[in-house]
Amino acid sequence: MDRPMSVDTDIRPDGLARVTLRRAEAGNAIDLETARGLLEAARTCEREPVRAVLLTGEGKSFCVGGDLREFSRLSGEALEKHLIAVTDALHDALRTFAATDAPMVAAVQGAVAGAGIGLAAAADVTLAADNAVFTAAYTGIGYSPDAGVSWSLPRLIGPKRALDLLLTNRRVPATEAAVLGLVSRVVAPDRLAAEAERTAETLCQGPTSAFGATRRLVAAGLTSELSAHLDREARALAAAAASEAGREGVAAFLAKRAPAYSRIAPRT
Repeated sequence: MDRPMSVDTDIRPDGLARVTLRRAEAGNAIDLETARGLLEAARTCEREPVRAVLLTGEGKSFCVGGDLREFSRLSGEALEKHLIAVTDALHDALRTFAATDAPMVAAVQGAVAGAGIGLAAAADVTLAADNAVFTAAYTGIGYSPDAGVSWSLPRLIGPKRALDLLLTNRRVPATEAAVLGLVSRVVAPDRLAAEAERTAETLCQGPTSAFGATRRLVAAGLTSELSAHLDREARALAAAAASEAGREGVAAFLAKRAPAYSRIAPRT
């Protein structure tokens, strides 16, 4: 009997892509197969007319980080090569998701550790169940960060707070994670799936091209000088106004009706 896929991707007719980590028995730990599965999921979302992505992990925990049992079976040069293969696939997945227009919603619960924090931080909107606990974990086992954690954490919560989490590996409950800015909202565990799906479905009905432009502007603004960024905003706004989504949005506003963005095919 074939082994179940560690990452499942399902794209609905309305363009909502559900990407699910399916290693509940291992806390959705990221082994080489899972990293490659995430990369294939990202490439699928890049190829298909996806309007929004919903990232979840089955079971009690969202993602406990790297699969240390897999890593412990190797040593020396073999371990180094293996970890490079894992991180290359995982990082390419993060790059691919970030480059698409489709916004990503992540729903996290239980343990969110190591690379799990990187996945949660990569989403545009991250909803956390109030039982979620975030732990960097890397230096606790003598590792350094991956999955963009050393890039995203300082930008989300500031360098001092990021170093506090990365060096002490203290456990951060969901409520504190929301105050810090690591997650967008905290919800009851029994409402997490429904609230995440509602949020993703709302984004799925929106102007995908404008979402993509907005995501890129926010990312670029973190490292741009004001003058250059104002020029970038002006060019992006002009392009958005001339786009099909921009024309539909203005027409709908003037006609006092809801815009029909879902009729506009997203870029692939």
